[in-house]
Amino acid sequence: MDTEQDWDASRREVAAASGGRWHPHATTDMIGMSAPEWSRYMHDELGVDAEPEEINRRVVARMLERVGSGPPLLPGAGAAVEGLAGRWPLGLASSANRPVINAVLDASGLARFFAATVSSEEVPRGKPAPDVYLAAAKALDVEPSAVVAIEDSTNGIRSAAAAGMVVVALPNAHYPPDAGALAQSDSVIGTLDELEPLSRSWR
Repeated sequence: MDTEQDWDASRREVAAASGGRWHPHATTDMIGMSAPEWSRYMHDELGVDAEPEEINRRVVARMLERVGSGPPLLPGAGAAVEGLAGRWPLGLASSANRPVINAVLDASGLARFFAATVSSEEVPRGKPAPDVYLAAAKALDVEPSAVVAIEDSTNGIRSAAAAGMVVVALPNAHYPPDAGALAQSDSVIGTLDELEPLSRSWR
């Protein structure tokens, strides 16, 4: 899903409506954070005049409005998910809140292809900590070293690498991963179509 700009817009709207002061690094600072982490950040660092739980509720409400009109699938996402699910069990390790995960998977018709889904709000720490990826591997009943993670962000790549997984980076077009994170990936691709030849070597 290409939702990072939607999260950014939703957080900016909540901050602007509640006396927050957006600073230049706020967007990239929050990429990969769990809901408790970014809502606390908005309260403490951006001065949003609401408790973190209320900030979280307002941002998620805006996200659900945005994805309700149709989730922004990356080109080739449907075919990639269906093709990979035909060969291996798929897990989703996401920084999104559980209601957003469920709404996006249901609206896209992709929910049936995932054997496990984990939100970082359900684990102690968000990305770049490995918690959400380790929880997804546990839910799939596989060792982390046997998992291939497909990631688009700096903190996502770092999270999967810290979990000991093979990491394929598909750089986010709006917020590209930094060079240090890309160096931690095992492969870098430009489109989801490139997963097909790569997948032939995964065992």
